[in-house]
Amino acid sequence: EGAQVLAEGDRVDARAVGLLAGIGIDKVLVRPRPRVVVIATGNELVQPGLELGRPGQIYDANSYLIAAACRAAGAQVFHVGIVGDDAEVLKQTIVDQLIRADLIISSGGISEGDYDIVKRVTPEVGVTHFLRVAMQPGKPQGFGLMGEDRIPMIMVPGNPVSSYVSFQAFIRPVLNRMMGVEPYVQSSVRAIAKSIIRSRPGVLQLARGLVTDEGSRRMVEPVGGHSSHLLNDLAKANCLILLERDVDVVNPGEPVNVWLLNEH
Repeated sequence: EGAQVLAEGDRVDARAVGLLAGIGIDKVLVRPRPRVVVIATGNELVQPGLELGRPGQIYDANSYLIAAACRAAGAQVFHVGIVGDDAEVLKQTIVDQLIRADLIISSGGISEGDYDIVKRVTPEVGVTHFLRVAMQPGKPQGFGLMGEDRIPMIMVPGNPVSSYVSFQAFIRPVLNRMMGVEPYVQSSVRAIAKSIIRSRPGVLQLARGLVTDEGSRRMVEPVGGHSSHLLNDLAKANCLILLERDVDVVNPGEPVNVWLLNEH
C-alpha cells in the first residue's frame, strides 16, 4: 500500500492498462498521441507497387519510413504520401492538413536546387527557417510554424537515410516532448569499437552500426558506408554511431557513443 506503480512520463501501454485496472483505477490523466501528417515531395517519386516509368524515377521510401518510425514512437499518423513539384498543389496540401495536424513532416525539397519546392512554398504558409547543420547525413534541415495556429512543421532531406537520421535527431525528441516522455532527448550509451571506424572531421557523423553484447561488453561495428541512399545498410543496423566533429578514426578497442535504434 502506498507504493508508486507509474510515474509521470511513463507510456500507458497494454501492461500499464492491466496494472491500473488491477488496482482499481479507471481513469488517469494522459497526453494524447500526437497527430502527425507525413508528406514526401518530388516528381521523381513513385508509389511502391507501381512500375517505374522513366529513367530517374525512384520509389517513395521516405514517407513510409518516417510514418512507420512515428507510429513506433507512439504517434497517430496521417500518411499523405507523394506530392509532386507543383507549388500550388503543395501549398494547398499543407493548408488542408493543418486542421488535423499537431505536427507536419515533409521530406525533400529543402536543398539548393531549382526544384526544392518546399523551401519556396512554405514561407507563404508560415514562418520558416532553413539551415545547414554540422552533421552527416542530414545536413539541410528546415523548421516552420504554419498557419494561424502556428502548427509546427519539420522539413528533412530527401535521401532516405538522411530522413531517418533526421527523425532520430530532431523529430523523435519533438514527439517525446509532445507526449510528455522524459527524457525527451535520446540518451547515448557507450560501446567498444569491434573494428576500425572512419569518419569525416568537421561534422558530427551518425554512422550506421551493429551493436552486439559479448559477455559484459557492448561491442559495435559499422554497417556499410556513409552514403545517404544505402537503405539496405540502414535496415541491418541497430544503432547510430556518434562520431564527433574532431574524430577521423576510431581504432578497435576504443569507446564510442551510440544511439540504440530498437529501444523506445
